[in-house]
Amino acid sequence: MPVGVGAAGAAPTLRDRDKQRGWPGARRSLQRHWQLYLLMLAPLLYFVVFKYVPMTNAVIAFKDYNVVDGVWGSDWVGLKHFERFFSNPIFWPVLRNTFLLSAYVVLASFPVPIVLALALNEVRLRFFKNTVQMVTYAPYFISTVVVVSMTILFLSPRLGLAGDVTQFFGLGRIDFLSDPNYFRHIYVASDIWQTMGYSAVIYIAALAGIDPALYEAARVDGANRWQKIVNVDIPGIMPTAMIILVLGVGNVMAIGFEKAYLFQNTLNISQSEIIPTYTYKVGLLSAEFSQASAIGLFNGVINLVLLLGVNALVKRLTGSGLW
Repeated sequence: MPVGVGAAGAAPTLRDRDKQRGWPGARRSLQRHWQLYLLMLAPLLYFVVFKYVPMTNAVIAFKDYNVVDGVWGSDWVGLKHFERFFSNPIFWPVLRNTFLLSAYVVLASFPVPIVLALALNEVRLRFFKNTVQMVTYAPYFISTVVVVSMTILFLSPRLGLAGDVTQFFGLGRIDFLSDPNYFRHIYVASDIWQTMGYSAVIYIAALAGIDPALYEAARVDGANRWQKIVNVDIPGIMPTAMIILVLGVGNVMAIGFEKAYLFQNTLNISQSEIIPTYTYKVGLLSAEFSQASAIGLFNGVINLVLLLGVNALVKRLTGSGLW
């Protein structure tokens, strides 16, 4: 009997195919590829144990959590802690600071790795290219504490190089870290310096995947280097760039806590107090665990809404998204 033909000589029906794709098909796949499923087991267990199981404890945002009674034994209070956060005078300043700082980071850091990757892709001297990649990639492995310490020393009005430069141009020694107006610029500049090399690697890999025939066609058509970048390189990395942009916007409200907290002082707190630093102070320093959980849950919901909205918008405009 020919393969794929039923007993009556007819092709398999959709129902027969569904049976093959059901549990019998899954069992055959498991027996055939059990090594791959075994490799998947470790990351799957990691996400279940360290991500999804702890998520169940977010219920304390709706309770008056008591250490003695535990998570599930504490009294249910509904939206009390959310209402308390929304009515707090610090709510709008903290929300504004978080959004402005995160949006600044996304908008400023998004094009820099692309420009760096495009520039490195045009370099023909291999030694120079590898050197630039190493120099720009290395800061990513430096601890955030070390980066902040370096930045503080650099910007020190008494000992830092920045103070010498501003004094040379007749501006005096400016204490940048004590002026809240400089906080966002300092944060973003240090973040770009630390992450641009690592992010550029992703775009370099995307550039390496572009069909060489497109470069040959551009060369035959007489395209110069700039035209090749505009018409071949940028469209080739655009799907990757859109995915990274969606992920960046999806994390707008989840900006890193460590750097903001380490740069923070009593003089710049009007702009450096963001939701992660405020949550840390409420949850760990003040031991108001339910209130901190409510703030964190609110922050997570905002991130989810932004991620879904931006992904839908990018998918409609470019045809590519996360899903």
